[in-house]
Amino acid sequence: MIRDAGLKIRVSLNFHASKQAKIPLPDWVSKIGEAQPDIFFNDRSGRRFKECLSLAVDELPVLDGKTPVQVYKEFLQSFKFSFSGLMGSTIVVSTKQPTFNSEQPIFIYWNTGSNPWLLCDFQDVSVSLGPDGELRYPSRPSAKGNKLMGAGEFQCYDKHMLSHLKQHAQATGNHYWGLAGPHDAPNFDQSPFSNNFFRERGGSWETPYGNFFLTWYSNQLISHGNRLLSLASTTFSDSPVTVSAKVPVLHSWYKTRSHPAELTAGFYNSANKDGYDAIAEMFAKNSCSMIVPGMDLSDANQPKESLSSPESLLSQIKKACLKHGVLVSGENSSVSGVPGGLEQIMKHLSGENAVVVDSFTYQRMGAYFFSPEHFPSFTVFVRNLNQPELQSDDLPTSDGEDSLSLPKASESGKKLQAQLS
Repeated sequence: MIRDAGLKIRVSLNFHASKQAKIPLPDWVSKIGEAQPDIFFNDRSGRRFKECLSLAVDELPVLDGKTPVQVYKEFLQSFKFSFSGLMGSTIVVSTKQPTFNSEQPIFIYWNTGSNPWLLCDFQDVSVSLGPDGELRYPSRPSAKGNKLMGAGEFQCYDKHMLSHLKQHAQATGNHYWGLAGPHDAPNFDQSPFSNNFFRERGGSWETPYGNFFLTWYSNQLISHGNRLLSLASTTFSDSPVTVSAKVPVLHSWYKTRSHPAELTAGFYNSANKDGYDAIAEMFAKNSCSMIVPGMDLSDANQPKESLSSPESLLSQIKKACLKHGVLVSGENSSVSGVPGGLEQIMKHLSGENAVVVDSFTYQRMGAYFFSPEHFPSFTVFVRNLNQPELQSDDLPTSDGEDSLSLPKASESGKKLQAQLS
């Protein structure tokens, strides 16, 4: 029916749970977790994150004699076999965070072909790599209200992660460094400077021990991402799809030297080290594009006390992708909109940015999306992407409807195609 109507389905294939969408892990996995709680991430305080499996069990037979990687592979192969006849015509595949409510996304894609509105020309398989589908450790619980989040906590305290850490320490001749994670790191909701590890000057993160631990911690995450991207790339290598995965934009504390929010999430990015070069290299190795959210965010609208800079972080990520030839698929982060958000998005889709930003997904279609405060501006935004002149029925009304001044993305010489999903 959907195919006959000329519509498309964008399928999300999950390897993680979602509290927001009220989607748990499969019952059989949760039951295994009750008997073997160390298949989940664990922090120093004993909190277990039960919405995805610890990356340390990727290649351990913890799922009824099978490894998680084997289960993921069988699932992807089964999906490919069952729906191969529809790929490239009706199904656009995504294995990132699903949305089963009214907050559905709008997809806006660059297209340089002769027919920019032929939607079946663009196919994407986005692989879930961790919490909320992102490549990261679950270092920070979801924020409640407007409470400023702390540094987050290192997620290396399940027995399997500790075993990997111990082996690495012994291999490098530093036995005592493998007993646990940093003892002087703060709790997830504390200021990063309440303890010694993240201090701007003389913090443990700059010591030989700090470099040892952070290198190991980030390499574990990169290896996990490489395993899953390699698996997806191999599975869909003969299908008319491209593979992608999401990298988070952890912009809190970016203006500090230690970048604590990124370090606890597994990105060894600091004043002394570019943590995104190795990530982009891993994506390039597997011929994958990178989904990057937060393109509606600006530095001016961040709390001063968070020392945040989403614009600088996005610039760094895009620079790493450009270096390694990785295309970026952008997303917005705010469901309710942020001041100047559409203007920020347009900056990423035009000019020099258009070289690396290959597509954009606008999220999401809810009550706010269609509200008088947002929808007229969004209409102007979309028109400016492809059509310099507005139709008469899209012009601002005489009663003073707000207008939105945006640069024309068409100046870049590229076309866009839009898809509702």
